[in-house]
Amino acid sequence: MVDTDNKLNPSVLEVCKSANGVLTPDLQNHIKSLLGCDNTQLGQVLLPYAASFAQAPISSFLVGAVAYDKNTECYFLGANLEFSHRALSLVVHAEQAAINNAWLNGAQEITRMDITAAPCGYCRQFMNELKNAKQLKITLPTGETSLSQLLPGDFGPTDLGNQEALFGSKSIEIQNIDGLSEELIKHLSQVYAPYTKNVSAAELVTTSGKRFYGRYIENAAYSPSLSPMQSALSQLAMSGEILAEAKLERATLVETKGRENQRAVTEAVISSFNDALELQYHVIELK
Repeated sequence: MVDTDNKLNPSVLEVCKSANGVLTPDLQNHIKSLLGCDNTQLGQVLLPYAASFAQAPISSFLVGAVAYDKNTECYFLGANLEFSHRALSLVVHAEQAAINNAWLNGAQEITRMDITAAPCGYCRQFMNELKNAKQLKITLPTGETSLSQLLPGDFGPTDLGNQEALFGSKSIEIQNIDGLSEELIKHLSQVYAPYTKNVSAAELVTTSGKRFYGRYIENAAYSPSLSPMQSALSQLAMSGEILAEAKLERATLVETKGRENQRAVTEAVISSFNDALELQYHVIELK
């Protein structure tokens, strides 16, 4: 667990918030100058800032994770997210949040993860869906390890005959659909749902006009899958918004006809912090 109440540099925290937890090389240089650290230290130094985005009303246990993509040279922050009075299986783990943040914001491959503590089995399985899972390096406060060391005898996509992987799947052709924004359609085309084939994505719109998106991420072990609305709510949290205080104007969920499985969980997580927000629900047909 990370203590986020002390020793956080307000200027660095503001940079992380304004960037929604997506730190480009220029922002990294700015942060390094503020904190007096170098490249080798940066991932671990960023962990308490990542954990400061956590919302854990059930456990009060704040976890941060940082994903790094050497292709874009960006760091992507993530934090755990819990929903009051809802099943524990609906929480978003910090590692999921960081990978989700990277996936939604242009990363090509996660080459390293920095995490505040050894990842739980759930997160090890979620990371095992990555296209380069065998090479993934993980840095903990105690030192560096690898996912292969943390997850021996693993079960992954190829065990179910899936030759694709997260960050290594093909785009899906989606026609323009009345009532859906172009950006939401774009996210639909990038969904990773090789097991149920439910191409599903979500959009959140605040009263100030800000938009946050989420895509369905499936996993070979099924349970660690991340629903599109959890994905979108994690992005909202990474902007510094507190869910219970967020002024939301609209929430939209799109699913594939005959494959629907996300409406109930979507309504459950939304109602945990906003009973008045009505879900706009769309079912689409794919060729």
